[in-house]
Amino acid sequence: MTQPASAPVIADDTIVEDVDEVDAVAPSAVAVSYFGTEFDVHGLVRRYNDGAIIVPSFDPSLDLPDPNAQGFQRGRVWRRAQMDRFIESLLLGFPVPGIFLVEQPGKKYLVLDGQQRLTTLAGFYAGKFKIENVDDELKGLTYNTLPDDVRRTLDDTFIQAIIIRVPQSVADYESVYQIFERLNSGGTNLQPHEIRVALYGGKLVETVRSLNNNEHWRLLYGKRSDRLKDQELILRVVALYLESSNYYSPLKTFLNDFLGKHRQGDYIDLAAVENLFEQSARILAEAIGRRAFRLRTQVNAAILDSVFVGVMERIAAGSSSTVPARAWAMAYDTLLKQESFLDAVTQATANEDSVETRLAAARAAFGKL
Repeated sequence: MTQPASAPVIADDTIVEDVDEVDAVAPSAVAVSYFGTEFDVHGLVRRYNDGAIIVPSFDPSLDLPDPNAQGFQRGRVWRRAQMDRFIESLLLGFPVPGIFLVEQPGKKYLVLDGQQRLTTLAGFYAGKFKIENVDDELKGLTYNTLPDDVRRTLDDTFIQAIIIRVPQSVADYESVYQIFERLNSGGTNLQPHEIRVALYGGKLVETVRSLNNNEHWRLLYGKRSDRLKDQELILRVVALYLESSNYYSPLKTFLNDFLGKHRQGDYIDLAAVENLFEQSARILAEAIGRRAFRLRTQVNAAILDSVFVGVMERIAAGSSSTVPARAWAMAYDTLLKQESFLDAVTQATANEDSVETRLAAARAAFGKL
């Protein structure tokens, strides 16, 4: 389909115009139950290799990469010198920071803090690297070539761990999320949805991941986001479609709580929502194309969530198959000329009034078709 002459030029590297939720202040959290313990290094590595200790990949569509491969967790990997010095510290008997784990069903543990330490240890024990940036006496050694007494010392060294007991409620998970945010202070900080998919894995996260592969969605959004922003926006559409009447800021807490309540598809018809999203993506792709959701060159998240909700509700109301593509496009263009709508998608977009205003405008625009 030929785009109108006024269509914005689409940037190759899609950056989403959206409120920054990283530093949004969350409501008070409930206290969590936790305890302290110690793991010997050999036992820690064994548990990691057996899958009893899980390092989140922050994208359920990806297998956990080789911990020593370049680009592991997109820039959060330690430099080689950091890996070597960590191993050397253990060999010399120096104290090292502890790790934070969240107890999971089945006595497994999700790593909140300590990912690089664990993956470095696993890589060293597996013989994937030699320690080089160390004292001459240790230079060039692997785990298997360590002197016997040194290897036993390493095996028997204890690392402290704080273990948060299995979260039992939505409020518990929100507290764990906030702990994860506070511990996430080094390297390239995790984005809210990267933490979210690590903590709230289940059928809803899997559905969002599946929808992210939809060809019409990909045409509308652009290339995949390596920080999972595309998946976050799909979750946002689904949450607002189902529970916009209960929306509250900050947005990240609303999405956390929505995932916590419905992580396994509880109380919602996931198949129906998935179908509505896919139909809406097809209609918007055919009627508007790549200029959709863009005031300039980037996707505007507030336009996207409101337009998708408006179209999904129109489809759910019935008889939308007879609406021609040009009618959808005209309704969209008219919506973007409304001053109140533009204010609601460009100013304080996460607050309750802005969300209510833009959703009402989108519902009115598409509901007339």
